[in-house]
Amino acid sequence: MGYRDADGLDLFGPAEVFAEAVRRLEAPVYEVVMSAVGGGAVTLTSGISVATADLTNIRPQPNDIVIVAGGADEATDAAATNRGLLAWLARASRTGSRMGSVCDGAFILASAGILDGKRAATHWYSCERLARLYPKVHVDREAIFVRDGRIWTAAGVSTGIDMALAMVEEDHGRRLADAVASHLVLFARRPGFQSQFSEELVAQTLASDPLGPVIAWMRANLRAPLDVATVAHRAGMSVRTLHRTCLHALDLTPAKLVEKLRVEHARSLLTTTRLGTKVVASRSGFGSTPRMTRAFQRALGVTPGAYRLMFFRDSGGTSSPASTEPRR
Repeated sequence: MGYRDADGLDLFGPAEVFAEAVRRLEAPVYEVVMSAVGGGAVTLTSGISVATADLTNIRPQPNDIVIVAGGADEATDAAATNRGLLAWLARASRTGSRMGSVCDGAFILASAGILDGKRAATHWYSCERLARLYPKVHVDREAIFVRDGRIWTAAGVSTGIDMALAMVEEDHGRRLADAVASHLVLFARRPGFQSQFSEELVAQTLASDPLGPVIAWMRANLRAPLDVATVAHRAGMSVRTLHRTCLHALDLTPAKLVEKLRVEHARSLLTTTRLGTKVVASRSGFGSTPRMTRAFQRALGVTPGAYRLMFFRDSGGTSSPASTEPRR
């Protein structure tokens, strides 16, 4: 579902995933419909015009997948106050349809009350605003996409492709989803629990991967003592099996996996908040700034302070705060 000044990739990314699944299966398992309130030609952020069906003439069905695109701030805000659109989305959510959003499309679902009490993702730049405007929404600031029951939300832009691939996997299995990803020339399929700031994949799937659930749990409990025995118990594996599974799936030991997840979380905090490095180290589970610094140097070749100087952007688009690297 789009509107004027919606982001084209938010629309076309998922659409191409479902269309390719149809081509692969040679069966009409999905029908892609671009829609907007009022229908007609809609101009996207790129200036491209796309023909849309009138959303208000579409009767929601239990097997529908409704995905709301993000877009320019003013356009998204306008869509989030469109009574006709919000009423239609609320009605669709009651039919049993799967509801999804990409990027700031989450604000539209939230405005319709669909995300109340739900865990949800949006673009990292918008997480604080979503949490502030809709306090009933549990904003996941890390994941590239989130599934909470029938509600799916993707962090932004290309992550709508990852979310759509996960839907195809849920409907038709991993083999088809992998084939679609290959056709789209994706380097690898990213799981929802992967951080928006991750440069490498930590797993290829979400629920179907044996490490998926335990990695999601680790992300939510980084400040806990994540020793190998604790992680293995949580994963329902012996220490030896966990070690073997991590090496096979990720080419990482369990200890290195924990460090990687903590570095990812620290990177997120350093680039999106003004928290001091001591606080970042604590919230990321490192316990101390020197320990976090050693992990950053091993993983990235720079200190946390240097990383913040290179990549920090606050909500006003200003440059990095002064480094809070400890004196040596």
